[in-house]
Amino acid sequence: MAAGSARIVRYILFAFFGVMVLYFMSSSSIPRPPLSTTDLPSWKSEQEKTPPGAPAGDVQAPPPLTVEKVAEAPSTASAPAASAPALTSPKQSNDAPSSPTHPVVETSGERMNATFVTLARNSDLWEIVKSIRQVEDRFNRKFHYDWVFLNDKPFDESFKNVTTSLISGKTHYGEIAQEHWSFPDFIDTDRARKTREDMAQRKIIYGDSISYRHMCRFESGFFFLHPLMQKFEWYWRVEPSIELYCDIDYDTFKYMRDHGKKYSFVLSLYEYVETIPKLWDSVKTFIKDHPEHIAEDNSMQFLSDDNGETYNHCHFWSNFEIGNLNWLRSQAYTDYFNQLDKDGGFFYERWGDAPVHSIAAGLLLKKDEIHFFNDIAYYHVPFTHCPTGDQYRLDHKCHCNPKDNFDWKGYSCTSRFFDINKIEKPEGYKDQQD
Repeated sequence: MAAGSARIVRYILFAFFGVMVLYFMSSSSIPRPPLSTTDLPSWKSEQEKTPPGAPAGDVQAPPPLTVEKVAEAPSTASAPAASAPALTSPKQSNDAPSSPTHPVVETSGERMNATFVTLARNSDLWEIVKSIRQVEDRFNRKFHYDWVFLNDKPFDESFKNVTTSLISGKTHYGEIAQEHWSFPDFIDTDRARKTREDMAQRKIIYGDSISYRHMCRFESGFFFLHPLMQKFEWYWRVEPSIELYCDIDYDTFKYMRDHGKKYSFVLSLYEYVETIPKLWDSVKTFIKDHPEHIAEDNSMQFLSDDNGETYNHCHFWSNFEIGNLNWLRSQAYTDYFNQLDKDGGFFYERWGDAPVHSIAAGLLLKKDEIHFFNDIAYYHVPFTHCPTGDQYRLDHKCHCNPKDNFDWKGYSCTSRFFDINKIEKPEGYKDQQD
């Protein structure tokens, strides 16, 4: 009886398993609907995701690259404003526009009549492309502004092709006029030679260089008059081998216009005294002869500790500048530069364009027309500007070391700029002092 019961149980189990096999065989032949793409895992990186509050797909693709060859004939026609991405910026302040989240980049809006400008030689190609990548990746891929390259010799095709391939706006290549890159007729070349020999013996940096002097004079008085620059109203100066450490998600040119700014900087320091012993004498002559050009509420306190009797050597480091070209073309600046040029200090000493621009901005502009771009994190050997504030650096994907920030060091003049403008220094600045 027990053996018969065991056989019955085995038959029942075999039958059950047989039914199950038939079921699975039949169900596997039934077509199944494809998996929805919404069910797939997302492979988009954090960097590609739309920032909070920004509409999807809000970054406009760059237009086709174009090399524009412009004849070296003066032109004063203004370029019509073209359509380009604009920005809804966060709440602004006197020292730096900032926000706890990224500003929202829109796909339409006003574009400024502006350009980048670089003085370079063909041999600088592989150093300037580093700067171009930094500027494009951190800023210009969103705005597609033009870029003007100037050289005292013609640019070769390799320089043009490589730089054009990297820039999202139009590129322009120009040669500097001979009279803007040579000794003017009123310079005593023997006296200038003796100055260079003396500076070489004293090991003053660039003291024996002729080309450096031509460069400083050109940047001080002529770059904004070049035919390629005539159609623009705003410029951003870029030099080889710079770095930008943070994303810039708003239009800096538009910020300058909207806030009444005409000159800006990111680094400031004291000039090498041996290069400009008589510069302030020329400035004082200009002040005496042209009191009508000296602005009310100017920045004399930034330049002098004794109300203009002497120069304290503070200046804005001009390898980075965003500024207004119409101001540089004004009668006030023209009279200022002509006074300095006539006195010959570019050749009889070694006047740099940084103190020349800085003194002009300090005297000819009101204090509130000069802007410190705290949020443009920048490096030019050997100094770094890294924004003070941990959260700001995180929000703007900065990769600079705050310990390298030069702003609050003893040799920087930025603290003086904050003081004369009554701007509150950012939290944490004391931690970055010497």
